[in-house]
Amino acid sequence: MLTDNGTNFVGAKNHLDQIYSLLESQDYKDTFARELAEFRIVWSMNPPASPHFGGIFESCVKSFKTHFFRVVGKQLLSYEELTTLTTQIECLLNSRPLCKLNSDPEDCDLLTPNHFLKLTPLTCIPAVDVTEVNLNRLSRFQLIDQLMQSFWKRWSLEYLTQLQTREKWYNTSSNIKLGTVVLIRQENSAPLNWPTGVVSELCPGKDGVVRVVLVRTPRGVYKRAVHNLCPLPSQ
Repeated sequence: MLTDNGTNFVGAKNHLDQIYSLLESQDYKDTFARELAEFRIVWSMNPPASPHFGGIFESCVKSFKTHFFRVVGKQLLSYEELTTLTTQIECLLNSRPLCKLNSDPEDCDLLTPNHFLKLTPLTCIPAVDVTEVNLNRLSRFQLIDQLMQSFWKRWSLEYLTQLQTREKWYNTSSNIKLGTVVLIRQENSAPLNWPTGVVSELCPGKDGVVRVVLVRTPRGVYKRAVHNLCPLPSQ
């Protein structure tokens, strides 16, 4: 399971680790406990301050934030209205097509994330298009519909564009080396206040490319993505 370093995910991982330790103890090594241990979830967390390691699931978060702020703007929504809108957007993003369910050319059924979450595609009655109606003529219910429809138009155009292949990274660069003196980039502080450290351990991926390293600083050892490190010019 790939997640970021949110406190809820870290807490869930720690809780599951405690459960696994209990199941692996001598007192619980019966048939039922062994079968549960076989299906354990292995957690693989992204390094801190590196949302791009999330890939697909972080791209959904980016899509939500980008279009949500543009659509809602300065509208003041109540808690119930905000919950309704975010739930509808969640359903929309989880209804995006992933691939065909079978190879039959006449079968148009598509696999969506909702198949994994709900075991069935989500369907709803189409709402009346109110995207062109003035705000002063809308009820609060219709306002939520308008925000949802505006989000859909913006997101669908962006999603179709993203389906086209785009090549990047034409030039390869060498991996960072052990002992490299670096500055650890921190978004909330000025560059002059960035801490200095030394690369103490490399964490290469399956392709041999080093994207994550351990950096030793006077305050301890930190796990950081390479893009958050600035090697000193002397290196």
